[in-house]
Amino acid sequence: MAPTLALLLLCQVALYTTVTSKKVCGRPSITEGIDKATLKRVYEVGEEVTLTCEQGYMPSVANPQRITCTATGEWTQSNLACSPKMCPIPRPLQPLAMGRTEAPFRSVLNFTCDDGYVIQGANHSRCLHDGTWSNPAPLCKAVNCRLPSPPRDGRIVHNKPITGSTTTYGQSWTYECNPPKAPSYERGSCMANGSVTEPPVCRDVSCPIPVGIPNGIITFAVMRQHGYKEKVKYACNEHYVLEGEAEIQCQNTGNWSSKPVCRAPCTVGIKRGRIFYNAKKLWIADLKPNRVLHGEHVVFYCLNRAEECGYPVASTCNNGTLPIPECFEEPGRVEYTLKAKSLPSEITMCAASPPASPTSPTARSA
Repeated sequence: MAPTLALLLLCQVALYTTVTSKKVCGRPSITEGIDKATLKRVYEVGEEVTLTCEQGYMPSVANPQRITCTATGEWTQSNLACSPKMCPIPRPLQPLAMGRTEAPFRSVLNFTCDDGYVIQGANHSRCLHDGTWSNPAPLCKAVNCRLPSPPRDGRIVHNKPITGSTTTYGQSWTYECNPPKAPSYERGSCMANGSVTEPPVCRDVSCPIPVGIPNGIITFAVMRQHGYKEKVKYACNEHYVLEGEAEIQCQNTGNWSSKPVCRAPCTVGIKRGRIFYNAKKLWIADLKPNRVLHGEHVVFYCLNRAEECGYPVASTCNNGTLPIPECFEEPGRVEYTLKAKSLPSEITMCAASPPASPTSPTARSA
């Protein structure tokens, strides 16, 4: 009885060893784009698999790639790589695609229109496996608005000629009232939501008696209240420069538009030295009268001690103030009288002006 039992146990061990030592291969490890639809979960030793690319991908090699399950349970190597096909981005859309000219398979372009425009066509397009787009780029058409209604006792003046019964987004117009009335607001437009500005109310408007400006006068005006769009004109005293519009207008709010300002002339605040002004090189004593108008430029001369040469520095009159450059040194009476030819304005001019010091001011008050 014992020999029979031993033989049975030996057979069982042999059978178990044979079954468990057999190797198999799992599903091959693949990269993006390789077709995995026909792959099995387990393969026996010696089985072969042909790898191909999915639709929408291009193979890196011309011939089909076959791999084999080896006795070690590993697959042989493959050099197949699949890259996505590319769809050309329409040229008008390339600036919106950050300059890219192509998009890979399965990419999606989403289309939107700016406010005031409606999309005509699909709002997206997908890159297909054959390198084409599923939908063409749409068009953006401006929103249409009905024609605006004129105000009671008034009319509308369009910026552009109008044809038909509608206008488009962005178009604008002016409301006018029969004199002497004024509209409660003057401008209207076709808005992004397709509506138009409601007509204003025409009402009586007057502006107060105009007031003068410092260093200036009112010309061609009667000192009374003025109606809508009536005008008043200003001028400056002699040697003052007018800044702003000379004429002001009574607005629909009952206020005047902004009055101009008269800017004061400047005095060149040195007693000795030479300047360049009004296209002439002048000794300061010859500037008669000593006056520079607002906005005009005066050039002073400074000394570059290292190079022993002179260089020009410009300053501008600003409403009565003409800054003197920090580098300018006014000569003493003796130097000015007896050694005038040694002043920075009279010696050789530097090839280039020295850079301004970052720690020092570039100008000083007169």
